[in-house]
Amino acid sequence: MSEVLPPDSIQVTCTAPVNIAVIKYWGKRDEQLILPINSSISGTIDQSAMRSKTIITASKSFEEDSMTLNGKDEKFKQSKRLNAVYEAVRARAEDFVDENGNVLIKKEDWPQYKIKVTSENNFPTAAGLASSASGLACFTSCLAALFNYKEHFDGELSAIARQGSGSACRSLYGGWGKWIKGNKDDGSDSYAVQVADENHWKDMRVLILVAHGGQKEVPSTSGMETSVKTSDLLKYRAENIVEPRCDAMDKAILDKDFTTFAELTMKDSNQFHATCLDTYPPIFYLNQTSKRIIHIIHMINDIAAAQGKPPVAAYTFDAGPNAVIYCLDEYLNLLTSLFTKIFLPEGKTPQEWCTDPAGLTFIGRNEEPAVYDEAWEKAAQTKIDGDHVYNVFVSKLGPGPIISDKKHSFGQ
Repeated sequence: MSEVLPPDSIQVTCTAPVNIAVIKYWGKRDEQLILPINSSISGTIDQSAMRSKTIITASKSFEEDSMTLNGKDEKFKQSKRLNAVYEAVRARAEDFVDENGNVLIKKEDWPQYKIKVTSENNFPTAAGLASSASGLACFTSCLAALFNYKEHFDGELSAIARQGSGSACRSLYGGWGKWIKGNKDDGSDSYAVQVADENHWKDMRVLILVAHGGQKEVPSTSGMETSVKTSDLLKYRAENIVEPRCDAMDKAILDKDFTTFAELTMKDSNQFHATCLDTYPPIFYLNQTSKRIIHIIHMINDIAAAQGKPPVAAYTFDAGPNAVIYCLDEYLNLLTSLFTKIFLPEGKTPQEWCTDPAGLTFIGRNEEPAVYDEAWEKAAQTKIDGDHVYNVFVSKLGPGPIISDKKHSFGQ
């Protein structure tokens, strides 16, 4: 049965995607406004594989604002970031009108309403899989729909989402998003733009190998704060390397140049984790499985290079050990077959292990594994003790936030 709304209430449901950075954001120049020390670029993962879902109900009958995340109560009032986004969107609230154009709530009456937020992720939270980005993008978009807020300039809503979670601003766009670092002290020029939509590079695919499903030991917020204070390498990276690298990545995406894309993606991931090691005390986000995957990808790419072919795949790791593999569709089945042979846990079927709702691989289509190059067999040697890939997500690039439902109980 569907939920019965309190009298004279409004409810909005939204889903929003995870984004995986290919040029990393690490470090803020302003902690309160969440202004980055460098620009960043990411791919937006299709929501069929990974997404956050938020339902916001607004009613005069609620005594206070409240929130649950994955079924657990969140301290909404104590969260500066959640409230920063909430207040920013509510300050821009317009009249709420129904499908016939009737005004149900005047904008000056919104302060009389409290909200109940229910949010969930269909993937591990706080494990280095960008759950805060999708969650805050979803929260921001859901609030904007609730308060009937429309952007006055491109990127305005992303600048609000940024105040909840920096990377959330990139999840406001499908395809490829770029967070421009900006230079102004008030952050007005720090927002996200779309480099290209999800239909631009249609054969780009993404494999996410979950090498650790729990929460990471060093949260991103505290980790990057320590890096900014102690890492000379991070300072050099931000001042000399990232902005030209972003320009090169923009061009690689627009030109669909996978060779350049792969090299930039892997170099930037490696350099990001080098800055974590240069942090004092050092931060170790990668584990043994992460390093094994890096070795495998380089081995496969070296085989391709020896055959005069472009790279097969590119790895990238956010602040956690989970590997994200970008590849083109022609290699997706081959890579999935290889990783299944190496990492499939004993006692699990490929379908139990791998989430492929779009049927992009042999697993999602219930077919036989693909036969990969014999030279790849060297990369698929016996599993090393301690290697664990707990789950795999298969996806393509997808759209930004989607408002899936909007209803009210006025006049009922």
